[in-house]
Amino acid sequence: MSSPAVVLLIAALVVVFALMAAAAAAKLARLDGASYPAALMRAASAFAAVLALAAAVTGALAQILP
Repeated sequence: MSSPAVVLLIAALVVVFALMAAAAAAKLARLDGASYPAALMRAASAFAAVLALAAAVTGALAQILP
Protein backbone atom coordinates (compact mmCIF):
# COMPACT_ATOMS: atom_id res chain seq x y z
CA MET A 1 0.00 0.00 0.00
CA SER A 2 1.20 3.47 -0.75
CA SER A 3 1.77 6.00 2.00
CA PRO A 4 -1.08 8.40 1.07
CA ALA A 5 -3.51 5.49 1.03
CA VAL A 6 -2.43 4.43 4.52
CA VAL A 7 -2.79 7.99 5.82
CA LEU A 8 -6.30 8.31 4.36
CA LEU A 9 -7.31 4.92 5.75
CA ILE A 10 -6.10 5.81 9.24
CA ALA A 11 -7.79 9.23 9.07
CA ALA A 12 -11.07 7.58 8.09
CA LEU A 13 -10.70 5.10 10.94
CA VAL A 14 -10.13 7.90 13.45
CA VAL A 15 -13.23 9.73 12.22
CA VAL A 16 -15.29 6.54 12.53
CA PHE A 17 -14.09 6.03 16.11
CA ALA A 18 -14.87 9.68 16.89
CA LEU A 19 -18.39 9.29 15.49
CA MET A 20 -18.91 6.13 17.54
CA ALA A 21 -17.78 7.91 20.71
CA ALA A 22 -20.06 10.86 19.92
CA ALA A 23 -23.04 8.58 19.35
CA ALA A 24 -22.38 6.77 22.62
CA ALA A 25 -22.07 10.06 24.49
CA ALA A 26 -25.33 11.33 23.02
CA LYS A 27 -27.16 8.10 23.85
CA LEU A 28 -25.86 8.11 27.42
CA ALA A 29 -26.83 11.76 27.80
CA ARG A 30 -30.36 11.04 26.59
CA LEU A 31 -30.64 8.07 28.94
CA ASP A 32 -29.55 10.39 31.74
CA GLY A 33 -32.47 12.69 30.94
CA ALA A 34 -30.70 15.46 29.04
CA SER A 35 -32.56 17.38 26.36
CA TYR A 36 -31.74 16.88 22.70
CA PRO A 37 -29.64 20.08 22.45
CA ALA A 38 -27.69 19.12 25.59
CA ALA A 39 -27.11 15.61 24.26
CA LEU A 40 -25.92 17.07 20.96
CA MET A 41 -23.48 19.34 22.79
CA ARG A 42 -22.09 16.37 24.73
CA ALA A 43 -21.74 14.42 21.50
CA ALA A 44 -19.91 17.31 19.86
CA SER A 45 -17.53 17.65 22.77
CA ALA A 46 -16.83 13.90 22.72
CA PHE A 47 -16.19 14.04 18.97
CA ALA A 48 -13.78 16.95 19.38
CA ALA A 49 -12.04 15.25 22.30
CA VAL A 50 -11.38 12.09 20.28
CA LEU A 51 -10.00 14.12 17.37
CA ALA A 52 -7.82 16.18 19.73
CA LEU A 53 -6.51 13.01 21.37
CA ALA A 54 -5.68 11.52 17.98
CA ALA A 55 -3.84 14.71 16.98
CA ALA A 56 -1.88 14.71 20.24
CA VAL A 57 -0.88 11.07 19.82
CA THR A 58 0.12 11.73 16.22
CA GLY A 59 2.24 14.69 17.27
CA ALA A 60 3.95 12.69 20.00
CA LEU A 61 4.67 9.81 17.67
CA ALA A 62 5.97 12.14 14.98
CA GLN A 63 8.65 13.39 17.37
CA ILE A 64 9.70 9.88 18.40
CA LEU A 65 9.63 8.03 15.09
CA PRO A 66 12.11 8.93 12.35
